[in-house]
Amino acid sequence: MQLNKNSVNQVTISEAQAGQRIDNFLLKHLKGVPKSHVYRLLRSGQVRVNSGRKKPSYKLECGDKVRIPPVRISENQQASIPDAVLTLLRDAIIFENDDIIAINKPSGIAVHKGSGLQFGVIEAFRQIRPEQELELVHRLDRETSGCLLLSKNRKILAELHELLRHEKITHIKKTYLALLDGAWASGTWPAGTANDGKLTIDIGISKIRRGGEHIMQADKTGDRAISHFQPLEIFDTDGGHPCSLMQITIDTGRTHQIRVHAQHCGFPIIGDSKYGNKESNRYFREKFSDAGLKRLFLHAKQLYLPLAAPISLEAPLSDDLQRVLDYLRE
Repeated sequence: MQLNKNSVNQVTISEAQAGQRIDNFLLKHLKGVPKSHVYRLLRSGQVRVNSGRKKPSYKLECGDKVRIPPVRISENQQASIPDAVLTLLRDAIIFENDDIIAINKPSGIAVHKGSGLQFGVIEAFRQIRPEQELELVHRLDRETSGCLLLSKNRKILAELHELLRHEKITHIKKTYLALLDGAWASGTWPAGTANDGKLTIDIGISKIRRGGEHIMQADKTGDRAISHFQPLEIFDTDGGHPCSLMQITIDTGRTHQIRVHAQHCGFPIIGDSKYGNKESNRYFREKFSDAGLKRLFLHAKQLYLPLAAPISLEAPLSDDLQRVLDYLRE
């Protein structure tokens, strides 16, 4: 049987074709179409059996009427994902059960495609696991490493999205590590810092356009954003550029929230090309050249999921960030 990929196909299942899964049937007859795209057609309901949706595991019956839409694959959709990236992400899995996959996202890989990027984490995992209905639960910046959640079904996705709402009494707790430019020490603390050095920043964030690009800024009239800063270690350097290792928890998940709040309180994140101090970034880039710091020092260390059976996740620091801390502690 030959299907026309450029038009709608209406197929009546014969006795010989009955008994096979619909996903296998489509993969067999849509030669050259990526598995991820075939499963996307099924998930989105574009493939219909007797005018209704079916799961990939549905077994075809004699007489079933299958509607298969035109299969139009753009160049971006056809873009292959390097095997090295697929292997890197497979190895990045730190937790998995029937509902979620948690990974320690490497820095430099976006969570999804767009803005000139042909693929991201979600596209890669849909290629790795085409039979699963994978979705991003939340996002991390491209240069940020650490805990990232993918859902395997819509029920858990809706439950986790509800738990991400900051106004909920019980919500997902996100904890980050960041190296900030400056000594977070008594006498330099921003207004509102407690005696133990802890600081809660509760100020909105809005988007503005500057120099031909969109950036975020602290803005009392913006979307509410809440971040809690706690100092862990203060480091002196021989070049007059002290820095501070901070633990940061967030109650909200605004775009670039930690980066904007760190800048707002006068201690931008080291390596932040968008919100950081250019002179300090240059110093630390040269200072840590042997350690290999070439990016933003921001890592999503922990996630706590207050589900019926609570889950605590922790992503170890990547080697490049750990080498920087080892260097500072010498």
